Amino acid sequence: MALGVVGEWAYKPLVIYDENGDEVTAVVEHQVFAHVGGAVNLFDRLRLAASLPVSVVNSGDGGTVNGVAVSSDTGGGIGDLRLGADLRLLGTYRSPFSLAFGAQVHLPTGNQDAFTGDGKVRIVPRLMAAGDVGPMAYAVRASFNYRAQNDNFGGDPFGSELGFGAALGVRVLDDKLLLGPELTGSTVVSDGGDGIFDRRTTPVELIGGGHYTVADDWHIGLGAGPGLTRGYGSPKVRVLASLEYFPKVKEETAPPPPPDRDDDGILDQDDACPDVPGIRTDDPKTNGCPPPNDRDGDGIVDDKDACPDEKGVASEDPAKNGCPLPGDRDGDGITDDQDACPDEKGVANDDPAKNGCPPPKDTDGDGIIDPEDACPDQAGPASPDPKKNGCPKAKVVGKKIEILERVEFDTNKATIRPESDGVLTAVLDILKGHPEIKKVSVEGHTDNRGARFYNIGLSKRRAASVVKWLTSRGIDKGRLTSNGFGPDKPIDTNDTEDGRQNNRRVEFNIVQVEGTTNVKQ
Repeated sequence: MALGVVGEWAYKPLVIYDENGDEVTAVVEHQVFAHVGGAVNLFDRLRLAASLPVSVVNSGDGGTVNGVAVSSDTGGGIGDLRLGADLRLLGTYRSPFSLAFGAQVHLPTGNQDAFTGDGKVRIVPRLMAAGDVGPMAYAVRASFNYRAQNDNFGGDPFGSELGFGAALGVRVLDDKLLLGPELTGSTVVSDGGDGIFDRRTTPVELIGGGHYTVADDWHIGLGAGPGLTRGYGSPKVRVLASLEYFPKVKEETAPPPPPDRDDDGILDQDDACPDVPGIRTDDPKTNGCPPPNDRDGDGIVDDKDACPDEKGVASEDPAKNGCPLPGDRDGDGITDDQDACPDEKGVANDDPAKNGCPPPKDTDGDGIIDPEDACPDQAGPASPDPKKNGCPKAKVVGKKIEILERVEFDTNKATIRPESDGVLTAVLDILKGHPEIKKVSVEGHTDNRGARFYNIGLSKRRAASVVKWLTSRGIDKGRLTSNGFGPDKPIDTNDTEDGRQNNRRVEFNIVQVEGTTNVKQ
């Protein structure tokens, strides 16, 4: 909750000027208001507020301008009652950034003829941001002052307005004093937009001042500054003084905790040994009491420790409970009495002859141990053929990419069978991993069965299919050529089925290598 009163004196807040900018008459020359208000915070985010301006002095010259008669009422009265609500959307009080949205409703309780009221209900939605950064504080505001009807005063329109404001301050004297300037203003946006940011329809003021905390709950403020434009309502000088009461919310004092004389975290009412620090147990007779003796500090009390002077481990065997484990010289977690290799770190094994011994080496890390790996220095997949087990499906040898599996095609066709994806993927990986291999010739071959002309064409189509398979998976077409030689280049006899099988093949010949490489031509 907060209560306060703000005294305000404005000098010439309402003046009519001629076309040359010379003063014609000061409709209101001296204006003194006392703004009485209060606010209440709900749920730490919502603020409800009310404010009533009370006119103390309102004097001026009056007169007639452009056929319009104006007068100044010197009597007192009240202004328009203002009711508002603001909701904080982001941040907290004095955080680096906070954002709030709210609105005010101005009720026409004032006297329009005495310039203490608007004569109509006004609605003012607003968006505000503020924060503290070190000793600095800032605030900005944007609002829209909605009037249901446009008016004209002295030839100048006034109606709905855009409002704006910005303030900057510095906290000194242990945060008791906040000093800084504040800029406020508005501009008419009704009347077809002709008056927006016009000097007569855009009042702007600059106030410099400060707020001082005189006591925990009481605050005073003082400020003064000029009007920066000749806009409607902008005075030559405005002086403000405030007195505010912000009572602090008293924090409820928590009741003292139940007693715990020995500070062991167990309340006296539950502590079987309230004057001796102890431990928590499920047994009410020992809860809060010191644990039984444990000379070796292994967590097993002496009366259950078979080795009370040696740190050990728990065991279901009473004769071993609390005793150290047998030695483990190599530190592999397998005790020496069960370790077949007690001086070499190893792994557990169901075979007592191998338990605790290091596993066989796997030099290439392909998961196939060296004794069973036909290519122990090159990673490859498992194979039922001992000569191929652990060998890659393709590898670079001299000027060739040798494949250890055949590329299979449908009979008398150039269609690659799915089972050949593995070996072609191995070739693909080599090409991707060796960009220095610039050109490879993919060559197809057949046995001598059938017409030579047909076999040459078939081998060419099959070589082209392999190139297409590789280029469709990211290999640059410029790195590959294809050719087919039919039965013209056999590598084995064509007199046996095995020989003919060997002659039906695809070869990958390295034609060009550039740059540093481990591939030798």
